[in-house]
Amino acid sequence: MSSADLILLHAPSVYDFRERSIMYGPVADLIPSAPIFEMYPVGFSTIAEYLHRYGHEVRIINLAVKMLKSRAFDVEKLIKSLHPKAFGIDLHWLPHAHGSIEIAKIVKKYHPNIPVIFGGFSSSYFHQELVSYPCVDYVLRGDCTEEPLRRLIECVKEKKSVENIANLTWKDGQGKIHENPITYVPEDINCFSMDFSHMMKSVIKYRDMVGCLPWKDWLKTPSTAALTCKGCTRNCTFCGGSAYTSKNFYGRDKIAYRDPERVADDIANIQKTLKSPTFVIGDLRQAGDEYADRFFKAAKEKGITNQVGLEFFTPPPEDFFKKAKNALPHYAMGASLESHDPKVRKGSGKTYTNEEVEASIGWALENNVERFEIYYMTGLPYQTAESVLDTVNYCEYLYQKFNGDKRVLMFLSPMVPFLDPGSLIYENPDKYGYTIKCKTLEEHRQALLQPSWKHVLNYETKWMTPDEYAYSTYDAMIGINKIKAKYGVISEAEAKQMDARLHFEKGLMKQIDEIILIEDIELREASLNELKSKVDKYSVAPDANKYQSLDWLNQLFSGNRLWNLGVFNFKPLGVLRALMTPNRAGD
Repeated sequence: MSSADLILLHAPSVYDFRERSIMYGPVADLIPSAPIFEMYPVGFSTIAEYLHRYGHEVRIINLAVKMLKSRAFDVEKLIKSLHPKAFGIDLHWLPHAHGSIEIAKIVKKYHPNIPVIFGGFSSSYFHQELVSYPCVDYVLRGDCTEEPLRRLIECVKEKKSVENIANLTWKDGQGKIHENPITYVPEDINCFSMDFSHMMKSVIKYRDMVGCLPWKDWLKTPSTAALTCKGCTRNCTFCGGSAYTSKNFYGRDKIAYRDPERVADDIANIQKTLKSPTFVIGDLRQAGDEYADRFFKAAKEKGITNQVGLEFFTPPPEDFFKKAKNALPHYAMGASLESHDPKVRKGSGKTYTNEEVEASIGWALENNVERFEIYYMTGLPYQTAESVLDTVNYCEYLYQKFNGDKRVLMFLSPMVPFLDPGSLIYENPDKYGYTIKCKTLEEHRQALLQPSWKHVLNYETKWMTPDEYAYSTYDAMIGINKIKAKYGVISEAEAKQMDARLHFEKGLMKQIDEIILIEDIELREASLNELKSKVDKYSVAPDANKYQSLDWLNQLFSGNRLWNLGVFNFKPLGVLRALMTPNRAGD
């Protein structure tokens, strides 16, 4: 088997999660992955496609998925067997601060002379501290690292100097740290695309089905993504991808859009090989109504029949939904409203009214939207425990207003585990009423090892104590669960199962809080370890107990095997054999 030029490794949030007793709680309820965040960033796909175009072989190995799938999987054995020209490790989301560094240490243990490259938003923010770890050689900064990474791989292969590579932080032979300026910030990103065929080709080439999966249960509920832009026009105060953060930390003064026709091309190409939903990342109207119109025109011309998920940053007008209905036979909408309380929403950086949102919901329902998902969050500016609990009442109001329409789905989750470094609040905590508890990368790494999600948080607000924050969040989630059952949005069995989980976690958190107060360190650790079986009941991979945010996918695929459903439009015998034959070095 040929060796790849670059192997991209995705680590679990906490490397030794299989041994540690950590009650993750609802940290991943609203995303496909488990609480160890095994879903790798979409940048892996664009990097693999871009480098392959220039003749470099790239392999993706999702170590987190392999670890979730099998307790017997030996991480060190697999890494020892690999011999690429370079390893790439993502630290895009800060929850991977622990696992990513631990994986880098293992790489250096067995391959001291193979360079380790980091990238992602969190890597960019903490680049100086990150490259100071002995296990890290290079950090690529910014939101577009495909071209600098191509140049870096060529330099590594040809043993050339890296001193002129844009966006690169690096160590020389004497260990001195150098910081090349961020000069590669492309205004045109049409050269990047989401190519999910790479994953299928990788399955065949490396005979490794599990290692290339985007997340653990992708085969049951596959979904894909289409990218509209890099950067953002908005300034949500808690977001590490905001316009403020992009300008001050990633060198991007201006948002870069992909042509809407190319976004439609991506979805059409996905449709040729995968019958899976595609989520369009970014508000189509962010670049103006003309951009959205061009996308809808292209989507209709290309005959897109796959399910397409859209999101909005500001409530769209009625005409938007009419065009969506005309262009897309199957579409859904999603919006992060943050709070029903206008003061809290404004403190989060969003100024639209509830009336505007409600009008958009009504227009969407009239124009055949298949789902309209609304997301609320806790831990926001001006938000009290009372405000969190009032969210339940607003959810019931919406169901009453829209006659219990089951297409309206509402969810609530805490802002966990971290407030994004680089966000307006993180950089100006006093102004926004916050206390930041973790300032360095290492402090965040150690925080991830705390025994429950309440103690992992890197922030506190002046409006709620940690206890008020945690328990009001659980109470609101319990309340919304009851409301959804009342209106038949979820079944009684589903509601009962979720209610049991939420009450269980709430009680477990109280037990953990009591154990933490034990002064004897050995006794405290022993007591926490005794809880591990209870903690693992829902915390490691609570697939059956997600907060019902993935019903759209579940209804489509019903947990059946991908190839039996025909999700792949081609089914050559070689593909099936590759899918069912593990890579012996890793499994």
